[in-house]
Amino acid sequence: MTSVETPSFTELEAIAKRVRRDIIEMITAAKSGHPGGSLSAVELLVGLYFDQMKHDPQNPKWADRDRFILGKGHAAPVLYSVMAECGYVPKDQLNTLRQMGSIYQGHPDVRFIPALEASTGSLGEGLSVGLGMAIAAKMNGSPSRVYVMLGDGEIQEGQIWESAMFGAFHKVDNIVAIVDYNKIQLDGWVKDIMEVEPLGDKWRAFGWHTITIDGHNPSEVRGAYIEAAHTKGKPTAIIAHTIKGKGVSFMENNPKFHGTAPSADECQKALAELA
Repeated sequence: MTSVETPSFTELEAIAKRVRRDIIEMITAAKSGHPGGSLSAVELLVGLYFDQMKHDPQNPKWADRDRFILGKGHAAPVLYSVMAECGYVPKDQLNTLRQMGSIYQGHPDVRFIPALEASTGSLGEGLSVGLGMAIAAKMNGSPSRVYVMLGDGEIQEGQIWESAMFGAFHKVDNIVAIVDYNKIQLDGWVKDIMEVEPLGDKWRAFGWHTITIDGHNPSEVRGAYIEAAHTKGKPTAIIAHTIKGKGVSFMENNPKFHGTAPSADECQKALAELA
């Protein structure tokens, strides 16, 4: 955030554990949602909001803020929890996820949470939106940076690669595409549905500075964001190798939990592992 102190990795890991507990509890309460891809993205979002992005929960529309867009909008629970940890939204209402009238809709919606940068979840569109914001910041002489999280199933969309060409051609070096590469999508393993490898070579071929990391290692996450900020003349893609369902043993690498809520018993088992 706008704090002058850099958080320790221990502090970031403690926040990540709280976020994972929130994700399990809110999806269980809703009896629907996407736990796998929410859990895989935790360290990436915690690293952004608590360590790298310039933003102010007391002034969410600060003109020179950095911006985050969740392209894979179905992973909304991780974003809601992180925003609640920051103070943008009420933490005591997280368990109203997906209920009628709740601000915590199944996909991020700016009509309910004005602090969001965009309503997302129509897969493939987030990077285009982010590029527009990044170019606008450049035109306005603003130091703002834009971060867009993409799913590895999402990047099978053609619009992603049109956006990639556009970003490199226009040298949009204040945007970062973060691929949550957990290797599982709605119907199974990415490699069996539409292989995206060689993923690093693809982004490099499209003209993006490309960094590959362990998306659950806070040190590597921090290092990638810093490297991206120092990269000039081209946009950056971070390929973050992650584990679907990270932190809950029976959810890890289990395609079932892409879009299946845990039962009450599974919730208690998961919370015990995250205690």
